[in-house]
Amino acid sequence: MIFCMLNTIYSKRLFLRQNVAIIAALGALIAARLRARIAKGTERMDTPRKRGRPRKLRPVENSGTERLSRAGLHAQAGRQLREMIVTGALAPGAPIVEADLCARLGISRTPLREAVKMLAAQGLVELRPNRSARIAPFDATHITELFEALSNVERIAAEYAAERLSARELAQLRDLQETMEAHYRAGDLAAYFAVNQAIHSAILAGAHNATLVEMHGWLFARAERARYFALGTHARWVESIEEHRAILAALEARQSDTAGRLLAAHVMHTSTGVLARLAASAGAAA
Repeated sequence: MIFCMLNTIYSKRLFLRQNVAIIAALGALIAARLRARIAKGTERMDTPRKRGRPRKLRPVENSGTERLSRAGLHAQAGRQLREMIVTGALAPGAPIVEADLCARLGISRTPLREAVKMLAAQGLVELRPNRSARIAPFDATHITELFEALSNVERIAAEYAAERLSARELAQLRDLQETMEAHYRAGDLAAYFAVNQAIHSAILAGAHNATLVEMHGWLFARAERARYFALGTHARWVESIEEHRAILAALEARQSDTAGRLLAAHVMHTSTGVLARLAASAGAAA
């Protein structure tokens, strides 16, 4: 019985060896045929086609700087629409006319609508059922609450920044202040505002607190339009320059309490300026 079992095992091992040899041979044959086919296909790809007329490429239109490339259309459209809203090119309460904006930006309705939804989430656009979207009007209560929160976040950040800013960071703030004042003297509001934004962000970065930076980013983005609107009066522009000088001096002197108090007051003065302009506009309209 044992002999029979051994004989069976031996026979199976011999059968497996033979099959392995056959499988290996078949594998080699298949691999050779695949290599031949690949080589033949490569030759066909390298050989230019002679049949048919060559395809003509459609020329790319260039009808203005506002037209957008195809990569990330809705994100690009969102950034450009946001700038138009912040600077007042698209006025508060104005309806969003899709046909006009599509033609202006050189995009279809789909990316435009995605951009509008993105701006609605940021509070800049108001979506209305069964009606076209519109630029969100200014709301006095919302502005007051927004700037109250923003002023307290910036106050805390300034207190930390006065203690934690490096000498290099302070020097960068000084350079930004000088650049901002140069734009003020030139009367370039857009450039002034861009540097002003950078100064506030630099103070937040100088606090070296990621949580504060995150909270500030959310509030700052929603306050951007109102902050730009406040600078529409020359008086507020002059006040802003003087307030920034005092804030920088407190930071350089490492006076944390003073820096925090001055920056918080500066933010609330901006809120007051926005509300005053809104009241004046409402009075003129009445």
